[in-house]
Amino acid sequence: MTDASSGALRSLRNYNFRLWSAGSLTSNVGAWMQRTAQDWLVLTELTRHDASAVGLVVACQFGPQVLLLPWTGSAADYIDRRKLLLATQAAMGLLALGLAILTIGGWVRTWHVYVFALLLGCASAFDAPARQTFVADLVGDDDLANAVAINSTSANLARLVGPAIAGLLIAGIGSGWVFAINAASFVAVLLSLALMRTRDLVARDRPERKSGSFVEGLRYVRGRRDLIVLLAMLLVFGALGMNFPIFISTMAASTFHLQARGFGLLTSAMAIGSIAGALLAARRRRPTTALIIGGALVFGCAYATGAVLPTPLLFGAALAVVGAASQTVTTSTTSLVQLSTEPQMRGRVMALLLTIVLGGQPVGAPLVGWIANQFGPRWGVAVGAAAGFITAAIGCAYLALRRRDRPDETISSEDAPVGTDQV
Repeated sequence: MTDASSGALRSLRNYNFRLWSAGSLTSNVGAWMQRTAQDWLVLTELTRHDASAVGLVVACQFGPQVLLLPWTGSAADYIDRRKLLLATQAAMGLLALGLAILTIGGWVRTWHVYVFALLLGCASAFDAPARQTFVADLVGDDDLANAVAINSTSANLARLVGPAIAGLLIAGIGSGWVFAINAASFVAVLLSLALMRTRDLVARDRPERKSGSFVEGLRYVRGRRDLIVLLAMLLVFGALGMNFPIFISTMAASTFHLQARGFGLLTSAMAIGSIAGALLAARRRRPTTALIIGGALVFGCAYATGAVLPTPLLFGAALAVVGAASQTVTTSTTSLVQLSTEPQMRGRVMALLLTIVLGGQPVGAPLVGWIANQFGPRWGVAVGAAAGFITAAIGCAYLALRRRDRPDETISSEDAPVGTDQV
C-alpha cells in the first residue's frame, strides 16, 4: 500500500512544507474569490458585459511579468526567498484591502480596477518565481516534482472552493466584502512564513551578484534546445489557451445568461478536473515530453467540444476535462524545467517560464476578448482549442527532430523526458 511518505503526499512529511501548504491554501482560496469577484464586477457592474474590459484587466495584471523580467528572476536567485515572499505577500494583501475599501464605499470605477490589477501584477511578478523556487528550499530535489504537484493541487482546490464561495458572497454581501476577505487571508501565509524552522531549509549556493545576470539567464536558455521547446509550447498555451476568466465569464453571462452563482460554479467545475490532474501528476516521479503533448491534445479537444455544447451543465463537464488537461501541461512542464535546470539558475529560468505563461496573457487576452465580442463567446473558446492543438504540434515536431538526430533512441511516454539537449 502506498502511504504519504512514498506516494502522492510524500512531501507533506516535511514540517515546513506542511506549514507552507496550509498557509498557501488559505491565501489561494481568498485570491480566487477576489479574481472571481473582480471579473464579475467589471463585466456586470462597471460595464455592460464588455469582454474587452475583462481582457484589459487580465493584461494589466499579467503585463508586469514581461516588463519586470530582468529583475524578478534575479531577485529570486539573489535574495533570501523567504524574506522576499514576506514582502510580496504583504504588499498583495494591502492592495486587496485598498480595492475593498473603494468598492464597499461605492467609489470604485473601471480605471481603479485597472490600476489595482497593474500594481498587483507588479507584486506578483516578484512573488511568482520566488514562490515556485522556494519549494526546492523546503523539500530538496528528491521530492521537488511531488511538492510542485501538491502545490498545484492546493491551488486548484482553492480554485474549486474560492469561486463557489465568491458567487454566494457577491450575491449576498457584494464584491467589496469579497476583496476584504481576501485581504484577511494573506495573514495565513504570512504566519506560515514567520513560523518556519529556518534551520531546516535546504541550503543553496547563491550566485555571485554581478551585472548582466538576466542576460546570463537568457544565454543559458538559448543553449538548451529542450528548454526552448518547452517555453515555446508554454507561450502558445498561456497566451491563447489560459484566458479562463474571459472564456468562462463570457459564456456564463452572454451565452447561458447565468448570474454570479452560476459563473462561480462553472469556474469550480474546471477546478474539479484540475485537482484530479494535479493529484495524478503528484504520483509521477518525473514528467515526460509525451505526457505534456498528450495533455495539450486533450485540452484542445475538450475546448473544441465545449465551444458547441448547448447547456451550462455540459459546458461545465467539458471545463472539468480542460482543467485536468491544463494542469497536466503546466505542472509537468514546471517540474521538468526545474529538475532540468542548475540550482543557481532556477530563479531566472523560472521567471522566464512564468513570464511566458502569465505574461503571454496580456498579448492573447485582448485578442480573445475582441473575438468574443465580435463573433460570440463560442468563437473565443475555439481560440483556446486551437492553442492546445498548436502546443501539441510544437512538441511533436521536437520529438520528430530528436528521433531524426538520435535514430537509435526509443522515445515513449515513460522514458522520454526533455532532458538536457544542447543546441
